[in-house]
Amino acid sequence: MAPSSDVPRTYKYYDLVMAAFVTVLLCSNLIGAGKACEVEVFGYSYSFTAGVLFFPISYIFGDVLTEVYGYARARKVVWSGFGALLFSAFMIAVVLRFPPAPDWHGQAAIETVFGSTWRIILASLIAYFSGEFCNSFVLAKMKLLTGGRYLWMRTIGSTIVGEAVDSMIFYPVAFLGLWPRDLVFKVMLGNYLLKVGWEVVNTPVTYRVVNFLKRAEHEDYYDRNTNFTPFSLET
Repeated sequence: MAPSSDVPRTYKYYDLVMAAFVTVLLCSNLIGAGKACEVEVFGYSYSFTAGVLFFPISYIFGDVLTEVYGYARARKVVWSGFGALLFSAFMIAVVLRFPPAPDWHGQAAIETVFGSTWRIILASLIAYFSGEFCNSFVLAKMKLLTGGRYLWMRTIGSTIVGEAVDSMIFYPVAFLGLWPRDLVFKVMLGNYLLKVGWEVVNTPVTYRVVNFLKRAEHEDYYDRNTNFTPFSLET
């Protein structure tokens, strides 16, 4: 008897890609997002937050997920990341509010590191939700328009849109009032260019990963009849 078409597909690497995505998302938002850095490039002072060196990797994973498994399965991963960020915000709030032991003197240090994290987490949630879904939507639609050709155009084009939405939300919400206004917008522009540049530089890696997963999973999903609402976990 042939297997029922209603039986959901199972994938060998989907859960692994999901775990990697959530790991990168949490670490880049909690560890590096609050530190402003400045380096000199060809005589020009370039400002960025430390987390931007790693956050774009989550967009690469998002591109891979949408390209191979389709928008609906990428949407499920985006919601997993959203839940992880929510829990981290709750855990940080609880840890900071607990009174320290009398002989423990690290409270000031931990408050310095995580004290403004509620704003970073709030900004991250809104920006992440908006940016990731824009990224996946644009990539899925471009795949239909191009008939699956020009992967580089889809990954870079979707990142340009997704990262623009993410950056325009995240930096003002997270840092206006904490940093000088000029620094906020300088870092926002610098980070945006760096994140898009990351996608361009990593295009050969994206090609390799996508091609490997398509062969291994026997999947190359086209979102022809997909419901693109972000408010669903249906796959």
